[in-house]
Parts: sequence; structure tokens; C-alpha cells
Amino acid sequence: MGSDGSGGTKKKVAVAGLASVLLVAMVVAVAVGVNKGGDSGSSSGDSSSGGGEISSSTKAVKAICAPTDYKEACEESLASANSSDPRELIRTAFEFTVRNIGEAIKNSSLIKEAQKDPMTSQALETCKDLLETSIDDLRRSFAKVGDFDPSKMDDYVADVKTWLSASITYQETCIDGFENTTTDTGEKMKKLLASANKLTSNGLAMVTDFAQILSGLQLGSFSRRLLSEDGIESFVDTASRRLLATNVASLKPNAVVAQDGSGKFKTITDAIRSIPPKNNQTFVIFVKAGIYKEYVQIPKKMNNIVLVGEGPTKTRITGNKNYVDGVLTFHTATVAVNADGFIAKDIGFENAAGPDKHQAVALRVSGDNAIFYNCHIDAYQDTLYAHAYRQFYRDCVISGTIDFIFGDASAVFQNCKMVVRKPMDNQGCMVTAQGRKDRRGIGAIVLQNCKITAEPDFLAVKPALPAYLGRPWKEYSRTIIMQSDIDGFIAPEGWSPWAGTWGLDTCYYGEYQNRGPGSNTANRVTWKGIQKITPQIAESFTPGQYLQGDSWIKPVGFPYDTGMIKV
Repeated sequence: MGSDGSGGTKKKVAVAGLASVLLVAMVVAVAVGVNKGGDSGSSSGDSSSGGGEISSSTKAVKAICAPTDYKEACEESLASANSSDPRELIRTAFEFTVRNIGEAIKNSSLIKEAQKDPMTSQALETCKDLLETSIDDLRRSFAKVGDFDPSKMDDYVADVKTWLSASITYQETCIDGFENTTTDTGEKMKKLLASANKLTSNGLAMVTDFAQILSGLQLGSFSRRLLSEDGIESFVDTASRRLLATNVASLKPNAVVAQDGSGKFKTITDAIRSIPPKNNQTFVIFVKAGIYKEYVQIPKKMNNIVLVGEGPTKTRITGNKNYVDGVLTFHTATVAVNADGFIAKDIGFENAAGPDKHQAVALRVSGDNAIFYNCHIDAYQDTLYAHAYRQFYRDCVISGTIDFIFGDASAVFQNCKMVVRKPMDNQGCMVTAQGRKDRRGIGAIVLQNCKITAEPDFLAVKPALPAYLGRPWKEYSRTIIMQSDIDGFIAPEGWSPWAGTWGLDTCYYGEYQNRGPGSNTANRVTWKGIQKITPQIAESFTPGQYLQGDSWIKPVGFPYDTGMIKV
């Protein structure tokens, strides 16, 4: 307030002009840099050569590249751009990105033809799908860039950070598929994806420090949170808005599934197949009580599906795919959610393979803005794969043995129960194994007002089996447990190493306002990665702030606490 109209106009023009430069720079750094192949080589387009004054564009490039981990690659890739038209640069950059990752997909297919090892061949096929999804996340990041409004910077940053983090996660998941395979194919894929990893990381760094970049260039601050007329924040797409505007309890089923023939469908899969292609309406599937022995896939871009049962112990979906029988962990899921806006209520998900079959996922969630209310998720090792994007779990029960909540989603579990089950002989149990790969990635597992307990069979084993709150699956693993009730079976150290000292300095583990005999932190491990959680940090990991949940969780009508809970 208080500035004259002409000053406001000049500021808007300056902001819009700089936004174009910054956004083009970000996209080109991600995409053109990928095409250039990483850190090596020299720039032939340095506009500051010859002793002349450095151009404003070059200053912006240096400012943008300042926060990245691969600065030389960033600046060189930006210097190589030939066009001054922002739209043309964005288009060209996108084409380079798609072409580069497309080459990785093509090369992986060529490698696959030469493979005789079934697990390696399966991993390569999985990589193809994962990298295509990585491209999709880059695509919607670029689309968001094109639509950017500086007055909505918070929303812009939240979305693009989510999608770029997911793009990194999908590339890493591709590499994970080669674990324990007998060939050098995994190393070949790492080399194919090395540049993409670096430059996607650079893009995430630029977005993370976007506000600081603008501040450093003395362009002033922007208003936060600009809401649209209906009060739902602008980053929510049109299809999702229809869902958010309606309390889920008031929605009538579009399809009824019943094993006894009283519904239109006898399987959940058949009900999903009935959904029109490119459906942009909320589609509610009501599943009557029964044990459904099927593998359910929610396809990519089949958004806003609501799955409602008659109770998590009455309506259950069960399978038994597992790693020991030759299935990659990613594909062992009984239910796999690959689309955005998925909601499940009053339903159970199970993988019944047993502890001796090792990795066997009950539920994998690879979709943004997913909500689970009053659900049971039961298995042994790797029960819930909270893979990527934003996820919210309320009043759920998750049971398992080793790493039974794992992945790199931004996942908040509120008022949930985590139940440790009896593992194989001489095995320890870990409740969580968070998989953040990039230090700026947004992923974390957050347990708020949860109950961490164990089943009687686990407690009956003598001598007692060790159990821990979690261990670092990836280098920047991040888990926060707050306001939760922790039973006394949890080891006094609290957290377990993954392998030696790997990840212990770079992880981010914190406990805050917990209760129960297992919450005593006096004898916890003293790794550098163990954090002191302040009230402000704790608040930042509540769903209202961390997930922007007031815009997409609260309107659905399920029980939901936006901030800290009075316990």
C-alpha cells in the first residue's frame, strides 16, 4: 500500500521481465544442460567476453546458477542458448529434455534386447515407464513455468518443487530396479541418466531459492497466497476443483462392486476399466464387503478416483506378489495408484506373501494429492511404498516388519497406528525407511499424533527382537515423529544405520513432543543428522503448511488437523 500507480506498473513490468528471464534460465539449465551432457566443456557464448560490461541477462544467469550444485554445467548450458524469445527458448528446452530422456529410454530398450537375465530385463522395462513419468513431471513443471504469476509464488514453488522432486525420484527408482541383479546394466543406466540427474537437481535448486534470487536482485517481495474467488488456491487444476468443492460423503457411487453379483461389477479392476478415457469428473467406486483377490492398478492420468469400502476389515484387497518369486519391488504392490487426486476410505490393502518372501508391497502410491482415511495397510517387508508427491493418511493402521513405510513422498500420517509384526528369525524391524535422494527434495515421512506399537507375536519372542523408528534408505532420508505415542519395545537408540556410516551425517531425523515409554531420547544415537526440532520446525511439517492441505484435504470432509494437535 501507499505506492503510486506508475510505480506499481513499473514494478509489475520489471517483475514480469525478470520472471521471463529466470524461468527461461531455469528451463534451459535443466534441459539444454542435459543435452550438453553435464559439467564438461567450455562455453562459446559468454556475453561478458572482451572486457565489456556484463549484460543484465548474464547477471540473472549467474544469480540463478548460484544455488545449484552443478554451477559450471548450469552457466555453460544457459550461455549456449541462441534465442532471445522466452517462448521459443522454453519450447526448445523442452524438446531437448524430451529428446535426452527419450535417448535414455531408447538405449535402455537396446540394452534389454541383449539381456537374458529376467530380473534385469524386467528392470529395464520398468525404467521405460518410470522415465516416461519423469518426462511427464518435467512437462507439467514447464507448463507451470509458462503460467507463472509472481503474485502466486508460494503455490508456484510448492507445485514445481513437488514435480521436480518426483522427476528425480522416478529416475532414482529406475536405478533401484537393478539392485541385486547379476549384470552391469545398472551402472550403464546410471551413466545414461547422469546428466539428467544433475540438471534436474539444478532446476530444483533454482526453484527452491527462487525467492532469495529475486530478493538478491532487489526486486522486492511479492504477496503470498492469492486465492481464487471460491477460496481454493489457484494451483489446483479444474478437475480437482470439482472434487474439492464437494464433501466426499455426499457423493453417490458411479460404480458398485460386489462379489455376490448385487453390484454392476464383481471386480474392482472391471469398475476401473469402465471409467471413460480422459475422465475429468470425480468417479466414486463403492466396494461392498468381501475379500478381493486381485491386483488393482489406477492408471496414470485417470485422476480423481474415490474408492470406498464397508470398513477396512470387511472390504479387503489382497495379493501375494513378492521379490523372492522374481518380481521387482515396484511391481509387487497389490494396489498401485499412479494418478492424482486418489482417495480411499474404509478399505483394506494387503500383501499376504509373508516375511520369508522379503519385499512385498501392499500399497504403492505414485500420485499427487492422495488421501487415505480409515484404511488398513498390511504386509511384512515394504508394506507401504509412499513413492512420490503429496500424500495424507488419517486414522489408518499400517503393519509390517522391515522398512514397512518407505519411499520419497511428502507424506503426513495423522492419528494413525503403526504395528510392528514378527519378522523372520534374527531380523530387526524398522518402521520407516525414507528415500530422499536430493538435499533439496521435498520428501519426508511425518508421523503426527500416531501410535507406534507391536503385535503380541513380536513381543513374545525371546530374546527380544530389535525394533527402530527408521533407517536412512537414501542419503538425505528425512523423517519427523511428533506428538506420537511410542511403546517401550523401540530400541533406546531410536534409529538404525543402513550400512556403516552411510547417510548418518546427511539424514534429517527428528522427534518432538512424543510420549510413551519408547519416547525417551536420552540414549538416542548422536549422528550429525539427528535434529533438534523447534516448535516452528514442527509446525512447518504439519499438513496445513507442509502439504498445503487446507486447499485439497480439508474440503473433502474427513477428520483433519491443519496444524499441531492438542494432546
